[in-house]
Amino acid sequence: MGAIQQRSGGARRRALAEINVVPYIDVMLVLLIIFMVTAPLITPSLVKLPTVGSATRAPDTVVEVDLRADHTLQARLLDPKAKPGDPSLQPQDVTAEALAQTVVQLAAASGGTLADTPVMIAADKNVKYDDVMKLLNRLKQAGVQRVGLAVAGSGGGR
Repeated sequence: MGAIQQRSGGARRRALAEINVVPYIDVMLVLLIIFMVTAPLITPSLVKLPTVGSATRAPDTVVEVDLRADHTLQARLLDPKAKPGDPSLQPQDVTAEALAQTVVQLAAASGGTLADTPVMIAADKNVKYDDVMKLLNRLKQAGVQRVGLAVAGSGGGR
C-alpha cells in the first residue's frame, strides 16, 4: 500500500503524514538498559583522609599553639631536652596579633628558626574549622614552614 491511496470511486486521497515512533521507543529502551547496567560499574571518586592510626608521629621539639573554645590562644614549647624550669615550657596566653612574635621567640628558645621548628595547632573540637584555618594561615604568613594539626589518639590524649 503506497502513501497515496485511491478510492474505488477514483477520487484521490491525500498522503498520510504519520510518524512511526516504535523504533524511537526501542532505541530509548536499549539506551536505558545500557545505562542501568553500566551505572553500578562506575565508582565515584572518594577522598581518602588519613586516620589517626596511620598519622605520623609528631616531632619531639615543637611549638604548640592551643586554640580554645572561647577563642583564646596559648603557646608553649614542647622540648624534651629543655631544662625543667625553662619559662618557654610554660603555656603563655597570647593574642592573635602577637602570635607570630611569640612563635619566633619560642623557636629561638629551642635553638631553631621558623623554617626549622615545626608548629603544632591543637584546637578544641568545638572550634570552627574556619577559625583553625585562619590560625594556620596567620602562621604561614609569619613564615612558619612546618605546621601540623594535633589529633587525639585512641587514648584521648594528644
